[in-house]
Amino acid sequence: MLEGASRSGVLKKKVPDISNKMFTQTVRELEKDGLISRKVYPVVPPKVEYKLTERGQSLENLLRSLDKWGLEDLRTIKSK
Repeated sequence: MLEGASRSGVLKKKVPDISNKMFTQTVRELEKDGLISRKVYPVVPPKVEYKLTERGQSLENLLRSLDKWGLEDLRTIKSK
């Protein structure tokens, strides 16, 4: 999402093993908090895209740092 709008299916693939219910709850909370915007296209099958809002983009450095930490921590855990 940091690179632009993403379809819901693409986002779900980036979070392994997330249930549809948890994905829906999470994106609704992020939208309610003003961190992402949701755009629904009037097509069949339904097409929905999510994009960081300006407020969400303000968290970019923090999100990238957390991602880096998580990847490093995963390597540490796997090497034990």
